[in-house]
Amino acid sequence: MPQPVRIDVWSDIVCPWCYIGKRRLEAAVELAAETYPDIEVELEYHAFQLDPTAPVGEGVPVQQVYEKKFGGPERAAEIMAHTTNEAAAAGLEFNFDIAKRSNTVLGHRVLAYALGQGKQLEMKERLLRAYFTEGEPIGQLDTLMKLADEVGLDSLELGAWLSEGGGELDVSEDLQMAADNEITAVPTFVFNRSYGVPGALEPKALARVITKLWESEDA
Repeated sequence: MPQPVRIDVWSDIVCPWCYIGKRRLEAAVELAAETYPDIEVELEYHAFQLDPTAPVGEGVPVQQVYEKKFGGPERAAEIMAHTTNEAAAAGLEFNFDIAKRSNTVLGHRVLAYALGQGKQLEMKERLLRAYFTEGEPIGQLDTLMKLADEVGLDSLELGAWLSEGGGELDVSEDLQMAADNEITAVPTFVFNRSYGVPGALEPKALARVITKLWESEDA
């Protein structure tokens, strides 16, 4: 039996293409399974920060952030409209008008905890939906506790773990690994810990990579 195809994804919670890329990756796995019904994929998300200088706990309207980053309201509106349309094509609802940008380091620490509990994928999905669709302040501890509860995590245990510095090393190691491997844009998919693919590629392209790796394991 071949080894599972390992996919490590560097991703940020406030990155729109990371959410789109997540959906495209899920679709790619489904496509690969049409060819190889017994295919196995092992998936893990890693921390990346688009804006490590973003205020901790506070929320800044994302429209304001985009206007500053992209040179004014007109260009920001174009980018948000294009990204919203791409998200819709992937079955996602983006509401940039209510999204609030904040520092994501605490959210990444929560994802590290969720990984240890076998619920990282559920937590990742919940954080992305909370930010892009629901306008939740995902930089705030009470919001993160509520979302953790919703995916079946023990928020009291999580809170204690965070208060003791839990996840700080995990996030630091992820960020350092990204720097060491020159990962400067997200999402970046690393297959079998050796083959890196940057960008939210279309499902068919990702599926080709997955099936080729599975075939090589099966050879």
